[in-house]
Amino acid sequence: MPEVAARKITGSFVALITPFDKTGAVDLGAFRELLAFHEANGTSAVLIMGSTGEVSMLSAEEKKKIIVETAKMKSERMPIFYGCTGNNTDVTIDNVKFAKDNGADGAILAAPAYICAPEADIEGYFMEVADATDLPLGLYNNPPRVKSDLHWDHLLRIFKHPNYVIHKESTARVGQVAQVLAARPDVSVMCCDSPNLGLVVPTMSLGGHGTANMGGNIAPAEVAVMSRPWTSYAEAEGFRDNYLTLLPLLHYNYSAINPVAVKSLMKAVGLPAGELRRPLTGLEGEALAKGIRIVQELGLDKKYGWKLTSASAVAA
Repeated sequence: MPEVAARKITGSFVALITPFDKTGAVDLGAFRELLAFHEANGTSAVLIMGSTGEVSMLSAEEKKKIIVETAKMKSERMPIFYGCTGNNTDVTIDNVKFAKDNGADGAILAAPAYICAPEADIEGYFMEVADATDLPLGLYNNPPRVKSDLHWDHLLRIFKHPNYVIHKESTARVGQVAQVLAARPDVSVMCCDSPNLGLVVPTMSLGGHGTANMGGNIAPAEVAVMSRPWTSYAEAEGFRDNYLTLLPLLHYNYSAINPVAVKSLMKAVGLPAGELRRPLTGLEGEALAKGIRIVQELGLDKKYGWKLTSASAVAA
């Protein structure tokens, strides 16, 4: 098993946006800048080509190029995982093998979208993919995006497979997270940072290992503090302070379908994000100005050295 699997990933696991240049092509230079930004600000690991990365709108050629080129940018401290979910089992296996052969530290898998397969078939899918590789894998239970939803009984059977090292839950079921943590599987249990799902507080308080988040794209250091496992009161207190402070930003990030709000805000503060890929379009006017006000009120512009257009100018 690769070394990254032996080193349990904890803390802030950021689902990175995919940056595009002015022509709409994938911007590899911007990827390098963003990865350096995250490593400098406490991000533990990144996921490239997750739902935040507009993965469903990338071509097969673009996906391969992203893996090949960004894997060259990785460091020992911050592993890079890739979204490798295909539209069926064989394609997913091919994607995982390609990622492994080209330097990936791991792959994150969701159920194939749109087919709405029964749970038993999806459990079989996750097991078959794991049997086909020794690359560390993460399981993303994300029914809001893919419809299929795994009960904890299925999850715990899957997590007996040694290749699974991460579980990300994006349901609103606190009881599901509790059941998984109570069984103490040998995986890092993480949750989505959506305040509407409301999993962050219970997951961390029950012994969760971090967050698999979108908010780290815009506030990496703050989300890193919020995502530290609780080993003492210090982590719990740091979590509380950061989580309550960040709530306006977390709500803003989920005010539009992922990643519309966060990517629009990244572009507005000067991070190399580029436009969204059509048919998605970025926020403008008052919707974008609200995000800029939140950034200013939290002092993120001063902390990260961003020179912002005033919110009133954007709204106008």
